[in-house]
Amino acid sequence: MAACLSCTPSAAFPRGRNPILSSEVRFNTQEALLLLQQCTDFKQLKQIHTKIIRNSLSHDHVLITGLLRLSSSYGKMDYAIQLFYQIESPITFTWNLMIRGFTINDSSTQALLMYNQMIIQGIQLDKFTFPFIIKACLSACNLDKGKEIHAQAIKCGFSKDLFFQNTLMDFYLKCGDLNYGQTMFEKMAVKNVVSWTTMVTGLIFLGEIEAAREIFDKMPSRNVVSWTTMINGYARNRQPKKALELFWRMQLHNVQPNEFTLVSLIIACTELGSLKLGRWIHDFALKKGFKLESFLGTALIDMYSKCGSLEDARRVFGEMESKTLPTWNAMLTSLGMHGYAEEALNLFVEMEKGGFRPDAVTFVGVLCACVHLKNVDKGCRYFKCMVEICGISPVEEHYTCMIQLLNHIKRERRSLTVATLEKIFLRS
Repeated sequence: MAACLSCTPSAAFPRGRNPILSSEVRFNTQEALLLLQQCTDFKQLKQIHTKIIRNSLSHDHVLITGLLRLSSSYGKMDYAIQLFYQIESPITFTWNLMIRGFTINDSSTQALLMYNQMIIQGIQLDKFTFPFIIKACLSACNLDKGKEIHAQAIKCGFSKDLFFQNTLMDFYLKCGDLNYGQTMFEKMAVKNVVSWTTMVTGLIFLGEIEAAREIFDKMPSRNVVSWTTMINGYARNRQPKKALELFWRMQLHNVQPNEFTLVSLIIACTELGSLKLGRWIHDFALKKGFKLESFLGTALIDMYSKCGSLEDARRVFGEMESKTLPTWNAMLTSLGMHGYAEEALNLFVEMEKGGFRPDAVTFVGVLCACVHLKNVDKGCRYFKCMVEICGISPVEEHYTCMIQLLNHIKRERRSLTVATLEKIFLRS
């Protein structure tokens, strides 16, 4: 884990002078904190850590906390845990930071192990420990452990904390325990807008759309998140007209939409198959000053494609400054859907050149393009690449594409290809 101090100075620092490497600066806690605030990547973080060690500041709790926070934000929990175990007597705040870091980095099992260590070592729990660890239980779908922690919170006197109650209610509902979730909501002495919205979200998650609407209508106050939650619930549960009707009501209440609201509306337009409404939402977004970021842009590409306007989908894709893998997948699938198979495969090559690693969705689009082209050899090569190089296990959609490919070739050629496929299938 030793830092390399011979790297090129970062462009993040003015005039090519990297204060991490400079010996002119008198290095103390304040200087170290300033460098941590300016840190932009994990490489810099390791350089700063090395300088902290060399200047005998490695026992400064504030600095170690800063290092832990940045390590977790970069997803480097192995580095963070090494830092943590070098602390002589970590305080509750530091334990909480580690639990949160593991949880947000999809390591809920490690978060639960940290909590268990706290209990074993007699570390004092506080009101922040419980929401963090309950979120870990939710990530792990561990209902029994969550109930155990709930009982521990009651014992420690933190069960009435509003933030914890909201987190706990979300946990019970999303783990499928409607009775516990409703009981939590009904017994809350004080409910804020987050409490009401959490209940609406949980009911939608469980497919209780009408019950969610009843709670929504009873809300004493609503914010943009509340409105968007209900609109999104309708859009994703094939009730697009109700989603759009609720949006008109939202406008009458003078609540300004956010990007998530607009994406929900675009999903509703896609479900309706209404290109006219979809274009109206797009124009509305531009007039309100929304940029074509990844989330909104990807939804528009999907909507335009499914509503029959590949040209609009292409235009949105071209105008987007930053693209994520779902954006590329949406455009690739759109091209394949409209019969532009060769263009779809060219886009796949361009995507890979851009440094994007394909996923299972990408290969559905690629294999569909091969089906349109009736190119069995290329389809088999992509299938093999998916399984053996990318390590992706085939799903039904992949197999369906391959079966369709086989139907395009003559019987004598088919037997050879089937043998090849069987070998790949068995290996996967």
